[in-house]
Amino acid sequence: MTVGLRVARGAVWAVLPTEVVLIVCVVAGVRIPGVVQLVAEVLVVGVLVVEAAVLWRLYAARRRAGAGWWEAWRSAVGVLVPVAVRRLVVHEFRALHSLGLWVLRRRHRIPRGALTVPYTGPQTGTMYAFLFVCVVETVVLALVIPWPLVHAILLVVDVYGVVLVLALHAACVTRPHVVEGDGSLRVRYGALFDLRVPASRIASARVERRYPDGGLVRVDGDGVLDLVVGSQTTVAVELVEPVEFVRPLGRRGSARTLRFHADDPRAAVAALTRGRAGRVPSSVPAPEATAPFSTRE
Repeated sequence: MTVGLRVARGAVWAVLPTEVVLIVCVVAGVRIPGVVQLVAEVLVVGVLVVEAAVLWRLYAARRRAGAGWWEAWRSAVGVLVPVAVRRLVVHEFRALHSLGLWVLRRRHRIPRGALTVPYTGPQTGTMYAFLFVCVVETVVLALVIPWPLVHAILLVVDVYGVVLVLALHAACVTRPHVVEGDGSLRVRYGALFDLRVPASRIASARVERRYPDGGLVRVDGDGVLDLVVGSQTTVAVELVEPVEFVRPLGRRGSARTLRFHADDPRAAVAALTRGRAGRVPSSVPAPEATAPFSTRE
């Protein structure tokens, strides 16, 4: 079983990218020699047969162990497909879904009476600048590459890259942080990160501007989780007990303190303070109406 699993995973990484390239060429109208198509399709069919055989064996083993059909199916897929690959695929579909929500001017799962906390301010300019660079690159490559096959492949890939950049930004816009009516907190970053914190686990919240090093998600040895946007965080939430979270590629961790960015950190902290008493407003309050909080900027 172990050898078969390794062969199945290796075949996926080796053959399926080739099939994707061929599909792109066909969609772009590029003529491909019949022999190349035949060889590619034979290889893909072989990969699918190997994948199906290994998947069936894993499924049958779980069923013999007493698992239900859905649990056995999920377990088999989980063993066959690496968790990082599964999460990347899911993130991409969620981002594209968010692009549709953005066009329709809707947001993702905002409960009635909850306060939305946007966080895209520091990165909006950077995202649009990157989008502009992607568009310029697409146009330049379309003008300078003379080979039709290479031109078609790069054109489709570049256009999809532009769409994906827009989708990533749309995911951040349509999936803001949320403070619910009972004082619970939902911290998100687009489709890549999502952490729910019940109100019973929140000890305090304060405005605290920091500029941590590292990437999007950073955890230090003291159990402090930094969710960084634009190289900064502005809100710190102390918890009664640690909460578990999942990193974008599937690794798990726990944190006792959460630090994240909010475009209006004072309103977010005030909402968390009032939310524990059941008084979260449905819109961002004016600065003079906010409840007392501590500030470290």
